Amino acid sequence: MIEKEDNPLKVLVMAMIFAGSVLMVYNIWGFMRFSKVVQKNKEQQKMERILRLPIILLILFLIGYILVGLFGHPDLIVAGILFGGSIFVFVMYRMLDEVTKHIMENERLEAELMASEQSRKTKERFLATMSHEMRTPMNVILGLDGLALKNPENPPETQEALEKIGHSARHMVGLIDNILKMNELNAEEPSGRSESFQLKDAVDQVNVITNTVSEEKGVHYESRLEPDAEGEYLGDEIQLKQVLLSILDNAVKYTPPGGMVRFTASCDSCTDDQAVLKFVISDNGIGIDPEFLPHIYDPFAREDDSATDRYGGSGLSLAVSKNMVERMGGTIEVSSRKNEGTEFAVTVPVKRIKIERIPEPVMEVSLAGRRILIAEDVKENAEIVADLLELEDAESEHAENGQIAVEMFRNSSVGYYDVILMDLRMPVMDGLEATRRIRALDRPDAKTVPIIALTANSFESDKKQTKEAGMNEHLGKPADAELLYATIRKWLQPS
Repeated sequence: MIEKEDNPLKVLVMAMIFAGSVLMVYNIWGFMRFSKVVQKNKEQQKMERILRLPIILLILFLIGYILVGLFGHPDLIVAGILFGGSIFVFVMYRMLDEVTKHIMENERLEAELMASEQSRKTKERFLATMSHEMRTPMNVILGLDGLALKNPENPPETQEALEKIGHSARHMVGLIDNILKMNELNAEEPSGRSESFQLKDAVDQVNVITNTVSEEKGVHYESRLEPDAEGEYLGDEIQLKQVLLSILDNAVKYTPPGGMVRFTASCDSCTDDQAVLKFVISDNGIGIDPEFLPHIYDPFAREDDSATDRYGGSGLSLAVSKNMVERMGGTIEVSSRKNEGTEFAVTVPVKRIKIERIPEPVMEVSLAGRRILIAEDVKENAEIVADLLELEDAESEHAENGQIAVEMFRNSSVGYYDVILMDLRMPVMDGLEATRRIRALDRPDAKTVPIIALTANSFESDKKQTKEAGMNEHLGKPADAELLYATIRKWLQPS
């Protein structure tokens, strides 16, 4: 009777030992497989050597299981301990396996992230270099073309040829800008710039550029800044101007000569400390087909390739503008009728700075007699800028690199230079380092002399660096004469 009771118990004991042995074989196989995986990773080879010890121990445990099962007389307690040991090793192996997989996945993702970051930096360096190298000769072409156009003795045929050169060169500059726009389009981070700016100053700068373009094409341009929108705000002025200029450029581009483009800036909703600025740009140009309207923000989208041939453009400007507006937390809407015109409405939330100021009469600052230091390594570029300044009766001096510019400023008398125009990429010493050294000089005008970046480096990172280095403004090449004059006058205004 006892023997019958003992038989089921013995079967259970042997089953537990057999199951534990099979599980231990799996554990040994798992640790050996895990060791091979670790061995492939050179950084983990020390860990692979450590794993040899548990594999040897597990093999000894397995031999012990087999010997106990064949020659021993195990009871339920011994069998339970042996089986429990196999389960414990199995759980530890699975945990170690999962942790290692997690670590290796993190390492893979980190490697991919580093590769992606390296690729992004390489792409940015390439785009910055290509943009700079292409903009430099374009600056010479447009500068000389602009100077030649101002000659009243040009025969009509020469004047017409110069105008065509200018149009073609500006179209080329637009294509170069699209290189930068493609990079902007891929930026997903929200706009981080938040600086104080006067809306009137921003609108005036937009008007200067748009007036020049519209006059060249024979398009009438009207601009109005509503009184409720005037004031000082906290936001991304640079990005806001880029959006407005891009949409206005399209409006002028697709409006035939004799047509009209209107620009209105108003305050959609304003409180003492918050505001939603609204900008409406309308034209009576060729318009957009209703079926194409949903696709106007798609990159490279074109309603009619023949229109592209006539008017130019790559189909990127609106996609980039929408991206910028949304990064500022705003909206952009469009309505249009074919052959009747188009209207864009842009709203941007900003913080309002309420400052009580006594209105002062705005005086037109003359550049006559002003002395301007031009830091530029390309001789032709420096000569063009000097000629442009000479048209306003301003005097200029040239420094071939940043180090010479620092020395010329250091050796001059206080207040000798009214403005410094600083290129960024120069041999010996770049414009950023030159600006930092000028700002660090122990003389009264070192901190106050306006330093304006005049450069082909037009990435957002470049603009941020110029600000951090101590520059007052960032202008891109090719230099627009009217914008250059307006910017210099702005920083020569008496404080």
